[in-house]
Amino acid sequence: MAESYFFTAIPLISAFSFFSNADELRWPAYNKSMMKKIATMAAVAVLLAAALAAEQKYSNLSFLVVKAENGKPVRNASVVLHPVNKDGQQAKGGLQLKTDPEGKASYPGAPFGKLRVQVLARGFQTFGEDYEISEPEQKITIELKRPKGQYSIYEDKKPEEKPK
Repeated sequence: MAESYFFTAIPLISAFSFFSNADELRWPAYNKSMMKKIATMAAVAVLLAAALAAEQKYSNLSFLVVKAENGKPVRNASVVLHPVNKDGQQAKGGLQLKTDPEGKASYPGAPFGKLRVQVLARGFQTFGEDYEISEPEQKITIELKRPKGQYSIYEDKKPEEKPK
């Protein structure tokens, strides 16, 4: 039983060890000065949080990925989002979304600014474009194209289109 008292006394001793002098341990002086410190720190924290929230605006992005030839949805396509800095360089970090069976994907926390969107899907050309995110709700429709015929020096067949 004596051991449990010892272990409960240790946190109490360490909680009071941060005081610089013994005068602050008296209850009335401790209560008033500490309450002022806590109130000041809480006010500063609220002001900082409000300032940060006011500076950064976010958008709810909705993507629709469809086939260019018929407008049907592309399911399970990878939609990759990368922030872009002021110099046009891709910043570190990124996010990958997958489209559902209706070809839709969404991201509710995209910060305002330039965003690079890349879409990859099996059997389609890779899509890539930079978008300026500036509205609270933004819908982006992406049309994926099938790859074009390739020219080969090893085949006797002539492809429909030769690259220029």
